Amino acid sequence: MHCVLIYLLADLGREVKRYMNSGSFVPDDTMISLIGEEIESVADRNWLLDGFPRTLTQAERLQKLQPINLVMNLVVPTSVILDRVKSRWVHLPSGRVYSIGFNDPRVPGKDDITGEPLSQREDDKPEVVQRRLQDYVTKTEPVVRFYREIGVLKDFHGNTTDEMWPKIRNCIAQYF
Repeated sequence: MHCVLIYLLADLGREVKRYMNSGSFVPDDTMISLIGEEIESVADRNWLLDGFPRTLTQAERLQKLQPINLVMNLVVPTSVILDRVKSRWVHLPSGRVYSIGFNDPRVPGKDDITGEPLSQREDDKPEVVQRRLQDYVTKTEPVVRFYREIGVLKDFHGNTTDEMWPKIRNCIAQYF
């Protein structure tokens, strides 16, 4: 399976970052322009999108551009997501991620390699994530319904990757 990687142009990247840092979704037109060309370039192969589409408009446009044969809907309780985010700290210069209770730094609050302070990204702050989750449910419910109606949606419920991954792997194996 191929993963679609998108390299953002500087101006577009700054625009996307502004939306993300404020806890807002990136507008449909911006997302379609980001992904459309990449999808066309890999249309004859298997590919995976993560976090797209997030709106009904995006789903409908994507289905016209390249019909989808499997949509995986990961259903994780909001409380679990918020707990994970509260525990996530980043060494911003390198992008190294630590998760308290799962992947702790050797020295609390410090990067293992440089000893520099860890930070919480603006878009990882619990109040921003809570707002994004509420917005996510409102915007994606029509997407979930759309894919359920055309028969390509599979739901996976759980609290952890270990709990969900075997079911996801078995589902994917049926397609490839």
